[in-house]
Amino acid sequence: MYSVTQRIKAIKQPRGGYINPRSLEVKELEGLGTLHDQKDENISAGLVGIAVDYMTRFACGTPVKEAFHISFLGAELVGETANAESLANVISGLDDDSIIAACKLAGYDSAFRAGLQAYRPVEDISPNDATIENVREMVERGCRFFEEYGPVTHDGITFKGGYTFMVSTGDGDFTTKDTLWDFKVSVKPPTNAHTLQVCMYWLLGLHSEDAEIYRAIDKLGFFNPRLGTVYTISVGDIPGNVLHEIETDVICYDEEEALF
Repeated sequence: MYSVTQRIKAIKQPRGGYINPRSLEVKELEGLGTLHDQKDENISAGLVGIAVDYMTRFACGTPVKEAFHISFLGAELVGETANAESLANVISGLDDDSIIAACKLAGYDSAFRAGLQAYRPVEDISPNDATIENVREMVERGCRFFEEYGPVTHDGITFKGGYTFMVSTGDGDFTTKDTLWDFKVSVKPPTNAHTLQVCMYWLLGLHSEDAEIYRAIDKLGFFNPRLGTVYTISVGDIPGNVLHEIETDVICYDEEEALF
């Protein structure tokens, strides 16, 4: 039993990937502020990405505890729910203290997503000025993105009823009216692992208890607030045989369960 990302790492994709990233439509957001070089940040890129993702949800109106839901699950596993509550109470905006608390709180994610062996004490997380300023700018870019492409219809999405014996966990980032989105805070554009990931989310959604939401999805997309770039592909441009193979060979639905 795998998570979506673990399953992707365990398989070999066809040459170029099931969905070649070159097929994505690319658009740059305009009028953005500047960022420090990622090398100036002093916490991991993965942790920065989680903090930006959750703080963007918060800045767009999601309550803190809901935006950091996975972090609270991790904190519960390590017996530090009280500390997580204290950190959440600090988060009130995009001031330095809020961002520092957000980075620490996001540190609990590892306990839930990767297991207790991956957890490191959150008190050791101390973002420097460059990291704080980059998180703030990327969250502001996220808000700009949703002004143009939103509003958000669902966030922190899961796929109850859609998982299989092979893919048992996985959670997406956002949906808007017609697009399922994933945030990527990388210095590079999406890879074929990323395009497969967001496609798997959509297929899991179509098989889930909330299938009606995903039947309204016309596009799959990424927003990279570090690059200030939007990437999209129409689901109609993904060949049916490719979708069928992802359903049956990657997610492992039975042939009679397959939708494509």
